[in-house]
Amino acid sequence: MARPLIGIVDDEKSVRDSISSLVRSAGYRSAVFASAEQFLNADHQPVANCHVLILDVTMPGLSGVELQRRLSDEKRSIPIIFVTGQSDDAVRARALAQGALLFLAKPFNDEALLGAISSALGASLH
Repeated sequence: MARPLIGIVDDEKSVRDSISSLVRSAGYRSAVFASAEQFLNADHQPVANCHVLILDVTMPGLSGVELQRRLSDEKRSIPIIFVTGQSDDAVRARALAQGALLFLAKPFNDEALLGAISSALGASLH
């Protein structure tokens, strides 16, 4: 079986690179996207096979929460972990109510993110 694929959608290159490195060091594959639109418009196979998505909340264009809603509308069930540099309780509550697994504030603890990925994979692979 192929190693799980973790999708990373964040407009900050340093964050994408850091998370990608972290998930690869934990034995996962990663696919990175600079925006929600780039993720939605990707026509390559990995996008359809993401086991978990790590989404930034605030990005130019579509936000992470809007991407979450679009995926839900399209009946694409991918476990989502949000990361954000901004604390907004209303956005957090909405994202969690729409099914997000976790809402982590940047900078976040690597172990917390890896634990959330592991939990998400447990839910999505079984």
